Amino acid sequence: MKSLIRIVLPAAALAVGLTMLTTGCRSAAAGTAAPAATASTPSSPAAVTQTTAPASPASPSTASASTTSSPTAAPVVYLAEGGSVTGTWLHAPACASDCVLSGDSTVALSHMTWSTWNSTTAVGTGTEKLDDCTPNCAVGTLHPVPVKVTLSKPVLVCVHGKGTWFWTRTSFTYLTPLPKAFAGDNAPLNPFDYDGLAAQAAKTCS
Repeated sequence: MKSLIRIVLPAAALAVGLTMLTTGCRSAAAGTAAPAATASTPSSPAAVTQTTAPASPASPSTASASTTSSPTAAPVVYLAEGGSVTGTWLHAPACASDCVLSGDSTVALSHMTWSTWNSTTAVGTGTEKLDDCTPNCAVGTLHPVPVKVTLSKPVLVCVHGKGTWFWTRTSFTYLTPLPKAFAGDNAPLNPFDYDGLAAQAAKTCS
């Protein structure tokens, strides 16, 4: 009997030892999982952004950004042909068939390309056609002159109860010397102001 106990006890102790050893190995294996996860954390800014980006597109920050950068936040400004709101309104026009600036058709723009057209200013290059009014404006000669045009001083005008923005000043930078017909008192107005439009400026329209 004593011999049997001597055999059983060492076997039981060995079984317990093996169990503890196995459990310890599993614990050690579990303990190495965290460093492995840390090592796989994205290191590039793009990856971090993608990982931490909000899941919902309706988050306050996203909504605020889209509101701030909305292209409809700034008003659309038009060039009123002849300075009249009852005529044709033009927005960044190419003026392939001429855009009349003056009410008497003695000044017009042609073949324009606009590099800027926003709510505060418009800048473009093309051709200005000037009537030399010799012997009078009805039968005068139109002279095409290369020009840089700047539109500015927009105002809000109430048209049929609706507010619309219009340019009130046109400034010219001539890219070549003007013809001799426009020397002295016959020089074209520069800048060209639409005083009638400016006088109709309103703060709000009901």
